[in-house]
Formats: sequence, C-alpha cells, structure tokens
Amino acid sequence: MDSNTKKRILLLNVSEEFKKTIEKTFDTCSYEVLDKYFHTDSSGKSPDLVIIGNDQNSNDSKSTDTENEIPVLYLTSEDATQNEIEKISEIELKQHAVDFIKHPVDSLELSSKVNSLLKRSDILKLYGSQTDLETDLVNKSIKVLIVDDDAYILKLFSYNFQKAGFVVKTALDGSEGFKQAKEFDPDVIISDIMMPKVDGYQFRKMVLQDPLLKTVPFVFLTAKGEDEDILSGYGLEIEDYIVKTSSPKIIIAKILAILKGQEKQRRKVVGEISQAANSLRAKVVPDASPYFQGFKIDQWHLPYKGVPGGDFLDYFPLDEDNLAVILGDVMGKKWGAWYFAFAFAGYVRSALRVVLQSATNDFSPSKLLQNINEAIYKDAKISEVFVTLSIIIIDRKNNIAKYAGAGDLPVFFKKKSPADGINKYSVELKSSEGLLLGFSPDGCYKDISMNLNSGDSIFVATDGIAEARNLEGELYGIDRFARLIGRILPEQEELNEIKKELNSFSNGRFDDDISLISIKAE
Repeated sequence: MDSNTKKRILLLNVSEEFKKTIEKTFDTCSYEVLDKYFHTDSSGKSPDLVIIGNDQNSNDSKSTDTENEIPVLYLTSEDATQNEIEKISEIELKQHAVDFIKHPVDSLELSSKVNSLLKRSDILKLYGSQTDLETDLVNKSIKVLIVDDDAYILKLFSYNFQKAGFVVKTALDGSEGFKQAKEFDPDVIISDIMMPKVDGYQFRKMVLQDPLLKTVPFVFLTAKGEDEDILSGYGLEIEDYIVKTSSPKIIIAKILAILKGQEKQRRKVVGEISQAANSLRAKVVPDASPYFQGFKIDQWHLPYKGVPGGDFLDYFPLDEDNLAVILGDVMGKKWGAWYFAFAFAGYVRSALRVVLQSATNDFSPSKLLQNINEAIYKDAKISEVFVTLSIIIIDRKNNIAKYAGAGDLPVFFKKKSPADGINKYSVELKSSEGLLLGFSPDGCYKDISMNLNSGDSIFVATDGIAEARNLEGELYGIDRFARLIGRILPEQEELNEIKKELNSFSNGRFDDDISLISIKAE
C-alpha cells in the first residue's frame, strides 16, 4: 500500500508494552504507527487517529489537546473511576470521535474501536463535522427571495432582511419571482399570495415542478389569515404561513428557525448514518474499483448533497476469469434510502452465493437478477421500494461482457472501429427490458453479450447523470452523454473528462446521487 494511503496512528503517553500490542494488532502494510507528534508532515497529511495513555514514564511531551477532526482513543486504567469516564464523554460531545478502552487491552476490542473511530472520522471528513453544521448559518450569507406586488412591502422587508445580514432579491409577481429564483438560487423563498398575472399558489406550483427549486424552503406571506387560505398553502408543501402584520423581526426569526430546523435535520441524518456505518461495519460503495487483469475498471460516486443515498456499487470475483460488476439505485433522495441500499446489497450478495454454490462455467447476469428479484418479491417490506439494478459479468478468458438490467438506464458500449487509417469510435446503447426489482415474480430479464476488443469500453450509470440540469433547467440526457463518451480520445482519462463535462454543465449541482462505472479492455 502506498504510504500516502496508510492510516497513521499517533501514540501519546503510552507504555512500550502497549506499543508492542499495537504493532501486533495492526498490519504495517495498512497502518503506520507514529510516536512523535506533528500536525502535518511534508505531504500535508495529519495523523488519522491519536491514542492517548496515562503512562507517567512516557517521554511524549505533547499535550493531550488534539485537533477536533482527529479521532481520539483514550487508554484508561483497569480501575478507572466513573468521573474519568464522564470527562471523556464530555470531550466526545465536542469532538464527536472519541472513545476509551481499559487496561489490559484485548486485541479484538482494540481493533474494533480503532476501525470504528476511523470510519466515523472518514464520514465527518466527507460530509462535514457536526460542529460545522451548527455554525453554518452564522458563517454564511443566507439568500432570500421576496415576491410581493406591493413595492412598499418589498422595500420594507428587503431593508430589514439586509440589515439582519441576508442577501436579498425581490420580484413583483410569480412569473418574475420564478425567473429570479432560477438565477438567484435562494436559500428560502417568501411569497405573497394575492398577486396579478401569476399569484402565489401558481408560483408555488411552478417551483414544485422545478427539480432545482422544489427543495428550497417556501413561506407564504399574506394579509389573510383565514383557515381555508392556510390549508391551501400547506397543501402545497410550504414550510410556514406568516401574516403580513407580523413585525419584520418576527418574520426574520421565523425564517431563521426554519433554516435552523433544516440544519438540525441534516445533523441528524449525518449522525444516524455515521452510527449505522459504525455498527454495520459495511459499505454500499467500495473505496475503489478492483484490479482485474486485462481490464481497467474505474468508478465515480458522488452522494446527493453529501449525504449517502440510495446508490450501491459492488464487485464480485466469480472465479479467476469472471468478475461481476453491480450497480443499483434505490429510488428516492432521502437519507432512508441508504438503509434500503444496504439491504439490497445484502440480497445481491446472497444471490451471488447461491449462484457460486451451484457454479457452472456459464455465468448469467439475467439468472442472477431473477434470483434477486424472487427474493425481493417475497419480502413485503423491501418489495415496496423501487430499485433499478445493472449487472455486468466480464469474462476475460473469452473477452466477452454479459449484461442484464432491471429498470435501469441503457449501458453505453464504446467500440473502436478503424476508418481510413484513423481510429474512430461509435457508441451503442444496450437497453434491457427487465422490470424493476420486486415488481413481478418474473422480471423478464435477458442477457446481452458484448465482444470486447482492445480499446473498447462499457459505461454503466445511475440516472443522476442523465437527470443533471443546467441553470436554465435543461436536462443533460442520455443522448448527450453518449456523444460525450464518443468524443473522448484514447489518451484521455475517461472519468476525468466526464467529471469535468458534468460539473461544467450543472455548475457542480446535482439532484441525485451520481454513480458511474467504466470498464475498458486493454
């Protein structure tokens, strides 16, 4: 393993005996044990974990204060008092990645604690520390769009929101408000109801139909307070309903409460996913694609809004010549999809075990899909969730890839074809007619074979790429993606070119998980 990818464990105030335990417990190929403190070395890398003991004979002079983002494991004496444990718990509330272990140390418990802390730290690095989330609203300028046909109201509220530190845009009716929302990308929208041309209800419906705007908190500001008006507003999934006669300070306080509520929900999401990842000790997306001789396999996975979602990837060696590549998408963007994704990954693994137990030399992705489909169809809970799944089995002995899919996007097959002495490429879309998993006892899955020559590539993706939108709301689409694949040159890194194109098109904003696997015959 490259030294830059090794996990670094820093030891402070620990005995020589414990150092020996660490060295025996952790593989030196994957871990590097440090006994001198530094914030970063020449490569800019900090320790990944600090273990702090209470050995008075240790030569470590570094204070036990550590940076909040570095997880800490405390060694306590066998007779540690409750007071000592409570102090560690207080630190944990601040750092979110702290644990303790008592002497004498059990190797299995030590390994479990260290791996759990490292996992928790990785999640916080990816999705933001919970402390950062709490202070996010204070540190950033909140963008608010106010829509009202009364110019005086606009001026009054614009002044008060700007005075409170908000960035403000205004519009005089729903049509203008929708245009402003598309350009301004607000954090919250406040709209009057009774307006000429396009009223507040129509404006809200327009916002709900736009993928980039529908999740933006929406508040109705009106002079009316009748029950019927209020119910109509909540029927359009608004966050709140504020009467115009309220003072600007009250309205600003309510807006801040709405935004803080969203941040609390996000903190809860990150915390629960972190806890689940620690307890399950499993992933639905591998850290890296596997090595498979004769092929270059790459992956790109980007969670929606930084929170792990419903996409899952996996790779299974069926035998020395056959590798199964799995890509699935649990419908929906909410964080709960992550748990279903884990369940479906479990079904895939179980089905593969069944296939391997009755192994033949003719591995079939359609038969594998049918086994998974039957298991899911019989599970009342899981069968209620819509899931797409793509399975590609690479046979390197015969240079063939077999594909079958369940409700998924087409697979993109890029073939090299010499023409006039110049290598040109064509991209074929291989579409599966298989049904979504669990929809019917028979999914009607069929194998599609692709002969692979040197330079040929296969791309399999979830719908986050095709459904990416630019600032004007235009979809990226399947055809545009196929054209992009076709024009990537042999000397270019395919995934890097795709990332640059997608980020440029969408301005770095996506409405779903992004997952893509490329398979290139060398």
